Amino acid sequence: MKSMNASEFKARCLAVLDQVERDGEPILILKRGRVVARLASAYVAKASSPRDRLKGTVEVVGDILGPVLPPSAWKAVSGKGK
Repeated sequence: MKSMNASEFKARCLAVLDQVERDGEPILILKRGRVVARLASAYVAKASSPRDRLKGTVEVVGDILGPVLPPSAWKAVSGKGK
């Protein structure tokens, strides 16, 4: 997420508002290095389905179909499950 100082936001307010509306990416407003506001678009794009609304919000890391644990960790395979 982008951030900017309050003084920079004050100088470029209208351009920043246009950018947030166009890109949809929120911007954090900082005052003395502390977050004091979050500027986000008020309009949510109309999506034809919930899946379309969530597009781009998930990152797949690793194998999503394989087992979480190796077969050696399974009680049924090791014979210790009785």
